[in-house]
Amino acid sequence: MIALSIFIFGHKNPDTDSVASAIALSHLKNQMGLKTIPCVIGSMNKESEFVLNRHSIKKPTQIQDVKTQVKDLYYDIIDGILPNVSILHAYKLMEAYKLETLAVVDEGNKLLGIISMKDIAMGLIKGNYYELNTSMENLINDLEGKLLTGTIAEVQGRISVIAYDHRSIEGSLSSDDIIIVGDRYDIILHAVFSKVKLIIITGDKQIPKEYLSAAEAHGVAMISLPYDTYLTSRLINQCNYISTIMRSKGIIKFNNTDYLDEVKEEMGNTHFRNYPIIDDANSFVGFLNRKHIMNSGRKKVILVDHNEYAQSVVGLKEADILEIVDHHKLGDISTSMPISFRNIPVGSTCTIIFNMFRENGLEIPPDIAGVLMSGIVSDTLLFKSPTTTNMDHQAVEVLNKILDIDIEKYAMEMFKAGTSLEGQDVEEIFFKDFKEFSLDNYKIGISQVFTLDIEDVFNRRDEFTGFMEKIYDQRQHQLTLLLVTDILKEGSYLLFKAKNQQIIANAFNIKPQQGIFVENLVSRKKQVLPQLLEAIQQLNTR
Repeated sequence: MIALSIFIFGHKNPDTDSVASAIALSHLKNQMGLKTIPCVIGSMNKESEFVLNRHSIKKPTQIQDVKTQVKDLYYDIIDGILPNVSILHAYKLMEAYKLETLAVVDEGNKLLGIISMKDIAMGLIKGNYYELNTSMENLINDLEGKLLTGTIAEVQGRISVIAYDHRSIEGSLSSDDIIIVGDRYDIILHAVFSKVKLIIITGDKQIPKEYLSAAEAHGVAMISLPYDTYLTSRLINQCNYISTIMRSKGIIKFNNTDYLDEVKEEMGNTHFRNYPIIDDANSFVGFLNRKHIMNSGRKKVILVDHNEYAQSVVGLKEADILEIVDHHKLGDISTSMPISFRNIPVGSTCTIIFNMFRENGLEIPPDIAGVLMSGIVSDTLLFKSPTTTNMDHQAVEVLNKILDIDIEKYAMEMFKAGTSLEGQDVEEIFFKDFKEFSLDNYKIGISQVFTLDIEDVFNRRDEFTGFMEKIYDQRQHQLTLLLVTDILKEGSYLLFKAKNQQIIANAFNIKPQQGIFVENLVSRKKQVLPQLLEAIQQLNTR
């Protein structure tokens, strides 16, 4: 397996803090000598896109899951061989490197077939001993031969070992014949006049000049080998192209993006020793066998801005979590080994990562300073959120010494870009920032939309409530809640579907009416969740 990068990513439906913290932490880790890739596990919102465009930063890689794939395994990396190498060359290669199987590839490394020791053995037992299909280069290289006459490149024809009088073969030789002979000059001369394809002289015998000249005159190729006639006759078929015995049909192969569970199932239904691995372009990359499955690799990940399975990527339990950097409540993610887990009650994960740069004495370049500040401003709603701390203020102050921008003006531009709902349907808006929670055995789904265009939402209120009812039923919620947060008014309008509306009433001290405005309610984490939990517990104790 090639050493893979560490994936760094935030939660589903990534907000600016999640995207920015993944980018900034990846930069920090790479400066410290690791190989990491910043990622997102969902589509970025418009605010995040605005931030990346403003600071000229490439979009993070979008990943769908971190399930173990073939490319994560410690498979055998073996170069393929070309179809025009000889069987003998392939055999020597397999012997030298203790290989059981080789891949046959074209000049572009595309998989053509495979060859095993068993295939070679069966080829020697059941093969056609009287046919040769190879190149002059293979014959000379594999059998340590010397070219005496001729210029042919391809050698294809019928093989004969001539061990009797030339009169016995009169009229039986043709231009398709390849003859093996010692220093029988009468046979050699007869073969030359018959214009055979190739004369193979055994025993490294010196051939008189007149016979060489005759061969040249009649366009007959001639080579000399150091072996006797018996050994030459045994080795000659092994000089055939490997393509003559390779398996090209019915090969079970795996793509390097195939998942481990799919590979196990396929291997369980077949009994081959080695399986070729290809990439999406059908290029050969290695061989996989059962021992690699027993010692399978796992993707390496670092989580930012979350620490719950429900908010993370598919297949997380199959990955090795190396580190978590977060500012939310403790979730349900567990690891088999101790890890670095930094969880600080601040307004933004970017604030924590900013301090990690300072702790490690690393300079923050302007583009990284820009995304860090954007993440803090976004998650604290320009310091209006109750989650805001002095650490958030201090971080932005230091970062702006690098950037030197009008923070309020920048924040409004960012919020305006991010809160535009133009061209988005109800489902897109609802799932932009949607999270599910379990509060005292109550399954709750909460979507939050920050916008300066409140009117657009309320013009479609019936659509929103109808859609929420479907989500409520499909996901078996006890409460499905949409917070439409007005950044300027510093409060949120509520749309909901609840099994018991008294929870809404008690949590926010309101009449449970659709679209009601709750002042100073802007933080799902710091205000909505604690108040809902308290209301649920009150009902449960009655």
